[in-house]
Amino acid sequence: MKNTNHLFLFLTLAFFLASKAQEIPPINVYSPKDYGGESQNWSISQAEDKHIYVANNKGLLEFNGAKWSIYPSPNNTIIRAVKVVDNFIYTGSYHEFGFWERNSFGVLNYTSLSKKINVLFFEDEEFWNISSLENWILFQSLDRIHIYNKVTESYSVINSKTNISKLFEVEENFYFQNLNNGLYKIENGLDVLISNDSIIKNNIIVNVFENKGTLLLLTQDKGFYRLSGGVLSPWNIPDNETFKKISVFSGIQLDDNSFVIGTISDGVFLLSSAGEIIYHINQTNGLSNNTILALFEDKDGNIWLGLDNGINSLNINSPYRVYKDKNGTIGSVYTSKIHNNILYLGTNQGLFYKELDSNIEYKFIEGTQGQVWFLEVINNALFCGHNKGTYIVENKKIKEVANIQGTWKIKPIKDHANLLIQGNYNGLNILENKNNKWQFRNKLEGFNISSRYFEVASPKSIFVNHEYKGLYQLKVNESLTKVEKFAIDSLVEKGIYSSLVNHDNNILYTNREGVFKYKTQTKTFKKDSLLSNLIIDKEFSSAKLVSDIKTNKLWSFSSRGLNYLTSSKLSGEKKVNRIIFPVEERKDIIGYENITHIRDEQFLLGTTAGYIILDLNKIVNCNYKISINRITVSQLKDTDSVSFVNLTSKPEFKNKEHNVQFSYSISEYLKTQKTEYQYKLEGIYNSWSDWTTNANVLFENLPYGEYIFSVKGRVGDQVTLNTASFSFKIDRPWFLSNLAIALYILGVLLFSLLMHNIYKRYYRKQRERLILKATKELELKELENKEEFMRFNNEKLRQDVENKNRELGISTMSLIKKNEFLNSIKKELQKVDDSNNLKHVIKIIDRNLNNTDDWNLFQEAFNNVDKDFLKKIKSLHPTLTSNDLRLCAYLRLNLSSKEIAPLLNISPRSVEVKRYRLRKKMSLSHESSLTDYILEV
Repeated sequence: MKNTNHLFLFLTLAFFLASKAQEIPPINVYSPKDYGGESQNWSISQAEDKHIYVANNKGLLEFNGAKWSIYPSPNNTIIRAVKVVDNFIYTGSYHEFGFWERNSFGVLNYTSLSKKINVLFFEDEEFWNISSLENWILFQSLDRIHIYNKVTESYSVINSKTNISKLFEVEENFYFQNLNNGLYKIENGLDVLISNDSIIKNNIIVNVFENKGTLLLLTQDKGFYRLSGGVLSPWNIPDNETFKKISVFSGIQLDDNSFVIGTISDGVFLLSSAGEIIYHINQTNGLSNNTILALFEDKDGNIWLGLDNGINSLNINSPYRVYKDKNGTIGSVYTSKIHNNILYLGTNQGLFYKELDSNIEYKFIEGTQGQVWFLEVINNALFCGHNKGTYIVENKKIKEVANIQGTWKIKPIKDHANLLIQGNYNGLNILENKNNKWQFRNKLEGFNISSRYFEVASPKSIFVNHEYKGLYQLKVNESLTKVEKFAIDSLVEKGIYSSLVNHDNNILYTNREGVFKYKTQTKTFKKDSLLSNLIIDKEFSSAKLVSDIKTNKLWSFSSRGLNYLTSSKLSGEKKVNRIIFPVEERKDIIGYENITHIRDEQFLLGTTAGYIILDLNKIVNCNYKISINRITVSQLKDTDSVSFVNLTSKPEFKNKEHNVQFSYSISEYLKTQKTEYQYKLEGIYNSWSDWTTNANVLFENLPYGEYIFSVKGRVGDQVTLNTASFSFKIDRPWFLSNLAIALYILGVLLFSLLMHNIYKRYYRKQRERLILKATKELELKELENKEEFMRFNNEKLRQDVENKNRELGISTMSLIKKNEFLNSIKKELQKVDDSNNLKHVIKIIDRNLNNTDDWNLFQEAFNNVDKDFLKKIKSLHPTLTSNDLRLCAYLRLNLSSKEIAPLLNISPRSVEVKRYRLRKKMSLSHESSLTDYILEV
């Protein structure tokens, strides 16, 4: 029965702790898939370069802030312990301990100390803890402690009669528990008993701390005890009883003297130096596993958890605290408000509350199921704008003010103390305070558009912004009962996620283009250059502005973070400040972003599943450094045959090794900050690249030449102090090497000499061929000239013949005309009666007709044209008379009988007779043509 009661108390306590409304620091979660190892992680340490090292079941894990690397265990066993001392990473495993050291290629190499000093291990001896002091390294197994001096390389062992649970280091002193025997201290290489109290003998000590000059012992099942002057007593803290109900596996003391306690099944506890529980974080509210095998505080104050399944990191110094509603009870927070020290959350589930600064669970206010759009304290009354209507919250209960659906916002009206105006789904409505009770008075008739954003410029002038329709200006009558007219402001662009807000007595309209301030003189909105810095186009996520009256801050939201406007208390100078907090981390409700002042510089930011507490006082600029971790080269793209590059040299790569990959990182582990990198490769890409989250870059197919790779980074907006660089050279290809160039030059010279001789011989032969050709051309030209001369003479002769022919023709025609003329005269004279007197004239005419001179002249002309014809025809026909030859000459000229008759002074009939006789003499056949025969001779 007693055990049952204890179990009931334990379960009740566990439920209570798990259900507390905690705002916890951001948590980085790394799963085995992320780091590439097994699930269990036993020990964690950090080097000077801030790299994190984890003892994992699969080997040694290294995390540089950008990439996880794993080095398999040297003997394929589980690594249980890791400790970084100087530049050496000491590890311990089954039958093995030694150290890892980074070589010039950026790769860790292992050296076995146990083999070097020839350690004889006990059966199943395994190392669970490593500590260091000055030059001494202590390796603790469950059986004994091995002490190694790294300078003198001396070695000693402290044996134990029973098992050693753990080695504890407290201010340069080392303690260990000898189970069932007591607590011992190592002095001068010997174990000295400190206490053998029954509590120590019967309980496992998880860790030993220093607290106010005394030893503070953390046990596995009995909580904390003080050991002072050899006397053991419980540490009286409010929550000590809590640790008597849970099983503790690990614990550390932080630099600020607070404590972190890791449990076997209930996550981790963070305690103040006075022992008060600050946080209890388990799998319900953020951890990836409830069994905490290892704890470690890094140089930036982050708490690393080695879990039974994964690795987590708590950013306890982060300016952010996260309340995550994993169960979906609260939902998305649309609005929040503090009233009478009560924190109210308006969500999509309803209205919730709890006392400020308490860890109790949020309570639901009955009757508020549904969306809560608005919370505001007006005249000391907390108004709640709800999807169902308007309420006033009093004594953690609600009272209905107006049963009008969808109350977006409520604002007072200047010069009307007893009136309020509210924006609803159906437009604008007026609330009135009667008998100290707020109630609905009337709707502003004439305007029915949903009025989520509205501002009162004056009792008669109201601005309403609708994201899809535009910015309206309304003119209202004096009694606030009717909208007399309204119009859309065409000078400003409408847009989704636009907003309208009053800040510092200025009405501001905001869209993607910037912030526009209303000018009462010109009654127009004009873009404000300073305020527009709140809206960054490249980082745009929403134009929603939130004005905080208490701190006079004006907030805006972008994809990379938060922006807020502040005013100097001395000079009044306005300044826009930036907080890098990516939207994917803060998980805004886009378009419904909200932020509420809590106290000092703390603000509550509503998210899709809870809220975030932002403390501006904790935002500090850190100095970050970037380093190049590894460089590889390969000949082919996407090949496994890569070579590591010596990081300390200026290498010369072969020409085929033209694929070069650089890996770099910033050792920063803040969840809410995005690490980005920018690089350039002088020699080919001389300009800086765009910012990218990739921690490596591959340059492919680089041409030969000298290069300088440079990379810098930023965490948020904080740029690294340094720019890491690396110089290298890619050799020229073999065909451009010095030897090849020398061979090219020699080859060119030999080729030039050969070509000179070839061309010399060629041109000599060419000259000979040209001379021969020229001679032939001259001879040919001479022949052509002779032929031309002959053609010229022939042409001249031809012309002479033609001239003679013309002369002969003219002469012949002249004779014909003359004889015809004379015959005609003769005939006319013969017709005259006085023939006796004319006989003498007729005789003269006959003499002229038969004049032999004409024939002789004709014969001479005919012989000039065709000198051989008469001789040839005479030789062919010797019997021909002179008259026959004369007739042949006339026929040779192709004259007709009629034309021949006047020449012979006979009639055409007589010419035919003569032609007949001539045919007979020539013995021509009847069918042969006399004229054709004569022409062919």
